[in-house]
This record gives sequence, C-alpha cells and structure tokens, in this order.
Amino acid sequence: MRLARVLGVPVVLAPSWWLGALVIMVAYLPVVDTVLPDIPDLMAIGLTLTLAVLLGASVLAHELGHCAVAIRLGLPVRRVRLFLLGGVSELGRPPLRPRDEGLIAVAGPVVSVAVAAVAGSAALLLETRTPLWLLAVELAFINAAVAVFNLLPGLPLDGGRMLRAAVWSITGRRGLGTRGAAIGGIVLAIALVAWGLYSLSVSAPAAWLRFGVAVLMAWFVLAGALAELGREQRRGMPATLPLIGLVQPLLQLPAESPVADALFAAAGRGVLLVRPDGVAAGLLDPAAAAELAGHAPLAPAVRAAQPVGPDTVLLDSELRGDPAAALERVHASPGWQFLVIGEDGRPAGVLRRADVYTAMGEHRRR
Repeated sequence: MRLARVLGVPVVLAPSWWLGALVIMVAYLPVVDTVLPDIPDLMAIGLTLTLAVLLGASVLAHELGHCAVAIRLGLPVRRVRLFLLGGVSELGRPPLRPRDEGLIAVAGPVVSVAVAAVAGSAALLLETRTPLWLLAVELAFINAAVAVFNLLPGLPLDGGRMLRAAVWSITGRRGLGTRGAAIGGIVLAIALVAWGLYSLSVSAPAAWLRFGVAVLMAWFVLAGALAELGREQRRGMPATLPLIGLVQPLLQLPAESPVADALFAAAGRGVLLVRPDGVAAGLLDPAAAAELAGHAPLAPAVRAAQPVGPDTVLLDSELRGDPAAALERVHASPGWQFLVIGEDGRPAGVLRRADVYTAMGEHRRR
C-alpha cells in the first residue's frame, strides 16, 4: 500500500505491517488494563490501536532521518518500506565513502532519541495515569528501544553500518567492514534466540510472545546480514562483468497486437508494448504470452505484459559507468527484465535477470 511521498520519497506499507499492529495491540492491552483499570474496553482497544499507529509513525520518522541525510549527500532514495519488524530505506545506490555510510546510519537513531526525549518530556508535564500520559510514556519507551536496538553492532542494523563505516575508514576495505559487521549480526541473531529460550525456561511473563518476537527478530537480522554479505560479493564482480553486452535488442509493437504475433517477434529480443498515445504499456512476458497464445492467439499482447516502472528501468550510461549500482538494482528489484534507456532518452534494449545471473556464475568459475 502506497501511503504518501515524504521528502520526495515514496512510503509504502507492506501487508505484514498489519500483523505487527495486531500483535502490538494484543501485547499492550493488558498494560492498559493494569495502568488504567477503570477505562472502558472500547477506549482501551482504541488506545492500543493508537499506540500501534504511533509506533509505525516512529519507525517512519527513524527511516526518514536516514533519507534526509542520504538526499543531502546526493544519494537517491527509491522508497521507504514499513513492514512487520520495522522499516527500511532503500537507497538507489550504496554510499561511496565511509563517512557517508556512517552519517546515514547514525541519522535514524538520532531521530528516535529526539522523539523519545520529546515524548518523555511530555509525559513529565501530563497528569499521571491518564490515556495521554500512557501514550507519551509508551512512545518514549518505544523510541528509546528502537534507538538502542538499532545501535547494536551487527548488520543490517544501523550499528552494524556504523561499524562497517569505521572499519572501512580505518582499513580502506569496505568488504572487511561488511564481513565484520555481518558476523556481529549473526552473533546478535543467536543471542536473540537464546534470550527467547531463556524466557521460556524461567516462565517469564508472556514467555511465548517473547520467544516468538525473538525468533522473528533473529530471522530478520540473520537474513539481513547474509544479504549484505551477498551484496558485498557482487560489488567485487562488476569490473569484469560486461552488463552492457548482455542487453538484448528491442522491438516496439502496439499494445493491442495479437499475442501470437508478439510472441513470434520476441525470439532473441525484448518486446516493448506501446499504447496509441505513445506511453509504454509494458514489456512482453514470453512465458505469459505463450500461455495466453495457447488458447487465445488473437488476444491483445498487453494482457501478457510486465509493467514498466522505476524499479525496472536502467540507463545505458548506468550500465557502462556504474555497473555496481546497476547490478545491485537488478538484484533488489522484483522484476525479471529491465527496460534499458539510451543516451537519447529512447528505449534501447532489454536486460534480463537470468542473463545477468548466468554471467555472474561464469565469472565465479573463472
């Protein structure tokens, strides 16, 4: 779900966020009943829902801190995504200097600390044991916890990125920093699972909830650490990986062309389907086109098209001048084929993910 654009950056809400909001409501309902025992049930539910929304807003503020610094440093930001376990700012390309990496990483916790301070100050001024006081206290606690957790020295957390920046700055080797911070992330994941098991062993309050949250967080940290290691490995390859040589020629056809004809024309090249007003309708998906042509060969080819969006467009100059960033975008995008735009601003070809990964495999075997 696309929420808005903030600082020019799209903010999207993943479906898993709703599950996280439900868990927060269930977990905090006993807290509300304990602190405010005389509050009506409907108001108690409304307070937990408000708290879930405030937590989402706090995570968004944290991520926008990263975005503001990245934009200030000239780095493009593709989007901010909020999901079950927090949020992530997706940069268009990684920082090229350790200083930039460190500044972007520290910005998020700084924002969280500032929000915690403001909420804590408000709690001190409000009458105790009132709904507004409870929201202020919980908002301060949550933002402080977000800041502290993110400062732990393991990827993909901000503390891990700061550790990588420090090692990178001292040694001049970004890869060494990534490996060290990834190891920190793996250790952190193990510690989270251990904490969850300990909670079960001592029958701590809400032990199973703690264990479930610990396992989810451990999975998030471990997956992020391994993903960072994979990205670092790919960064060492583009110097000899001829991405521009993998681009297939492009044929433009009307979007309403019969799918059987478009499929025949797609042999060995990409097909861009164009509407009568000149707007691109999408890239032909050969597999979907073959299935459609099997029972409706005269159906419009646009029914078997992959939409063209910001995530599936690459510049010819990007492939030639910054193949590392192009390779990272190919890996991060959900699309499997990418429209390549030439220096004249016109569609020039198609790059397919499978061809890139095949070339990467051949590169590793050399």
